[in-house]
Amino acid sequence: MAKMAIFYGSTSGITASVATKLHEYFTEEVCDIYSMEEDFMGADQMLEYDYLLFGCSTWGSGEVQNDWRDPIFDMSLEKPDFTGKTIALFGAGDCVTHGEQFVSALGTLYDHFKKLGATIVGQFPLDGYSYEYSFAVRDDKFVGLPIDEVNESDKTSERIAQWLEIIKQHFPNMSLKAA
Repeated sequence: MAKMAIFYGSTSGITASVATKLHEYFTEEVCDIYSMEEDFMGADQMLEYDYLLFGCSTWGSGEVQNDWRDPIFDMSLEKPDFTGKTIALFGAGDCVTHGEQFVSALGTLYDHFKKLGATIVGQFPLDGYSYEYSFAVRDDKFVGLPIDEVNESDKTSERIAQWLEIIKQHFPNMSLKAA
C-alpha cells in the first residue's frame, strides 16, 4: 500500500490543529505527519510519498506561512520532479479580517507544485464562504480545503469530512477511519 504524508506550516496553531484532525482520519501505518518547522528535511523527504497533504495558512498580503517560504524558494531553484505525486491542499484563513486574500497561500502552493509536475486534487466548492478575493480560486473552486477557525469554527468538522470524501477518490489505496 502506498504511503501518504501530511506536511504543514503553522504560526498560530490553527493549521497544526487541522493537520492533526486530518491525520486522525488515517491509520499511522498509512499516514505520516510533519511540521515544516520541526521535521522538514527537504524535497527528497516529500518525494518518498505518493500521496501528500500540504497545509499552509495565509499571511500578509496573501503570502505562504513562514515555514513554507524557504522550502518553496529552494525547490524553485532545485526543481525536484513531483511527477506521479498526488497532492491535496488545505489551509487556514480569516474571511472577515483578511477577506481580501482569503487562503491565497493555497494558490501559491498550487502553482508551485503544478510547475514541478504534481497532480493537485481536492478542489473545494466556494459555497458557504464569504470573502473579497482569493488567489486560491481556479475554475470557480478553491484549489484545496479552506478553513476559517476564527469566524466559522462550527463548519470545520463538516468541511473536513466533505473534503476527505473528495480526495478519497484520488487516493485509491487510502482507507479512512470512521469519519
